[in-house]
Amino acid sequence: MGLFSKLFGNKEERLVDSYFQALTAYVPVFTTFEGGLYEMELTRAVIHSFANSVSKLKPQVSGTAKKSLEKTLLFRPNPYQNTSQFLYRIATMFKVNNNAFVVPIHDEFGHIGGYFPILPITAEIIERGGVPYLRYTFANGKRAAIEFSKVGMLTQFQFEDDFFGSDNSPMKSTIKLIHTTNEGIENATKNSAFIRFIGKITAAIKDKDVKEARDTFASDNLSVNNQSGMMVYDGKFADVKQIINKPYTVDAAQMKLIKDNVFNYFGTNEKILQNSYTEEEWNAYYEGVIAPFALQLSLAITYMTYTKHEIAHGNRIDFTTNRLQHVSNNTKIQISTQLVDRGVVVPNEARELLGLPPIEGGDTRIIRRDYVEADLMDLRDLEIKDNLGIKNNAVTGGDDDSDNEGEE
Repeated sequence: MGLFSKLFGNKEERLVDSYFQALTAYVPVFTTFEGGLYEMELTRAVIHSFANSVSKLKPQVSGTAKKSLEKTLLFRPNPYQNTSQFLYRIATMFKVNNNAFVVPIHDEFGHIGGYFPILPITAEIIERGGVPYLRYTFANGKRAAIEFSKVGMLTQFQFEDDFFGSDNSPMKSTIKLIHTTNEGIENATKNSAFIRFIGKITAAIKDKDVKEARDTFASDNLSVNNQSGMMVYDGKFADVKQIINKPYTVDAAQMKLIKDNVFNYFGTNEKILQNSYTEEEWNAYYEGVIAPFALQLSLAITYMTYTKHEIAHGNRIDFTTNRLQHVSNNTKIQISTQLVDRGVVVPNEARELLGLPPIEGGDTRIIRRDYVEADLMDLRDLEIKDNLGIKNNAVTGGDDDSDNEGEE
């Protein structure tokens, strides 16, 4: 059974009742952007950086329903991808198309047994029997449809359409600039590599004689056979001058404009791209870019997996990341020492933060015994004094006269 059959069944869906009526005037149809966004070096590097960070997200299944999905999501969401590849592909499609689709894989009993990200060239919402469907058209011409409620869909730049995000057409001008700049560098490099001298011919000669004279000049003066280091030429040439090759460099201001356009559009910067960021810079990138995507993915997978009743009883799927992995070693040590003995994290979580393997018994919370609730401080003082045989004047209501009684 092929992948298409596993995802959509053996029959191709043909829903012809009607198009779903959106609130806006835009037809609810998504089409991939043919602007070469993923073909440019800079934009691909930005998308890869984002997808690479997303691939580290860890799925967490809460609740008691469909617990078998926990291991599935944690290691292999479908037979063809591990969790890292699964998340990377969703993130890449999301940035390239501003839309990403995840469909369920059902087992032989009709239950959800996995998830698969699909990349259609067109997606449209069709209504049949009062039920909205998403109908996909793929590059090989095949079409398939699935109930809208069973699809995990992520979008960004969603304004014109009630369901789909807008395309990346605002990036067209920047992509053209990148393409033009690359062509300019390539052509300038080619020209400077071939033309080394320029000379003026003094007499009118035929075209074939011009080529012969040029080849003779080059052979006599510019080849390895000329060991004298001296250049000589006859009266056919005048004003022979050497061309000083200068490396072609892109205007710095123009290059900065291109980079800023790309970085602003994708919400990133050069330090994130080159993995030279600080703790604060990573946290800013995480909060602004990674966290919103993780939240949207969590909601999409949760609602395509559970019923409303199951969600109401605390069943959900979250995608999170250990943000502390990106802090310095000094910060990791401080966090570990401050949080383990307060019971905020368990020893194995601290060991994971430090890149160490878990230990037996390391999942038990530990708390220092010298911590006590503020309201119990007076009672604890009394207990300590009682254990030491010391009477508390505040409790007895008077001075300790034991010594005076002894004197009498």
